[in-house]
Amino acid sequence: MRTTGWAAALLLAVALASPAQAGCLKGAVVGAIAGHYAHHHAILGAVAGCAIAHHMAVKAREQKAAQATAHPVQSPQGH
Repeated sequence: MRTTGWAAALLLAVALASPAQAGCLKGAVVGAIAGHYAHHHAILGAVAGCAIAHHMAVKAREQKAAQATAHPVQSPQGH
């Protein structure tokens, strides 16, 4: 019963989080679940999941910025 309460609270936090925080929270939820089943290390799993999600978000942001500078969008010329 207590686990269900924590799961509901985490899902609510993810739903209400900003996009930047949502990646960390989603990673933390997945990491906590995986850590729980891997010898009851839910806290370590949550920390690792958050760090991995943050790292992936930074890489995606850098890649998107690189694509934007390499291929700038041209505005349509209205004649």
